[in-house]
Amino acid sequence: MFLHSLLLLAALLPNLSHSASVKVGIVNGKEVIPHSRPYMVSVQINEKHHCGGFLVSNQFVMTAAHCYKRMRFTVVVGAHDLTNNNEGSRRIEVQYYHLHPEFNAKTLNNDIMLLKLGVTLSRSSTVNWISIPREPEDIPVNTVCSVAGWGQTGSNRHQSDCLLEIHTVIMNRMMCSKLWNSTYPVTEGKVCAKSPAACNGDSGSPLVCGGRAEGIVSFGERICDHKEKPNVYIRISAFLPWIRSIIG
Repeated sequence: MFLHSLLLLAALLPNLSHSASVKVGIVNGKEVIPHSRPYMVSVQINEKHHCGGFLVSNQFVMTAAHCYKRMRFTVVVGAHDLTNNNEGSRRIEVQYYHLHPEFNAKTLNNDIMLLKLGVTLSRSSTVNWISIPREPEDIPVNTVCSVAGWGQTGSNRHQSDCLLEIHTVIMNRMMCSKLWNSTYPVTEGKVCAKSPAACNGDSGSPLVCGGRAEGIVSFGERICDHKEKPNVYIRISAFLPWIRSIIG
């Protein structure tokens, strides 16, 4: 099943529309207090930031399935400034890649992936995991949430070396679906929040509401400074049975 998922992903990735970006940095964000978000992870390829991610246990990182590439991933935990090698961050090999078996790269349905690390982490002041929902509840409209990452700060800007964060507000799913039309269907497994917030490099980062990770950055407008269409996130609570089957 895993191999089938990878072959499907490889076949569909070239068909993504040019109207949206699936590698969605933080626009108009502010730098967080260093290590105040100890669950944040930089998912990297060739030791360069590729996607965001977040610790959900002492061995698993949650991120977006579309971040998968047929290349070796490492993750950096305990980081704030990705260019600072003296802040106590740690690079860890990824042991297993668990893409959701029904991930669809064309519609971005089921855009969720779990990375099993090659080591078991211990809690510290710079490394910790964040809670996720326990029940399949939806996020109420107008809930104020936040999203953090090391992605671009605008469509024509560089990625941020330091972790940035911005607040956003949950939108009505039906309204969001109308704005995106049928290009990327906004199913019940997705949740929308006002833009601009995320940009290139923040895919896989958590949407945090009330101190809990409720969503995963999935996609937004390719020109991420635009406010016309909301950012779309995977709703974590819609995937609890699958998550539990992997993490236990």
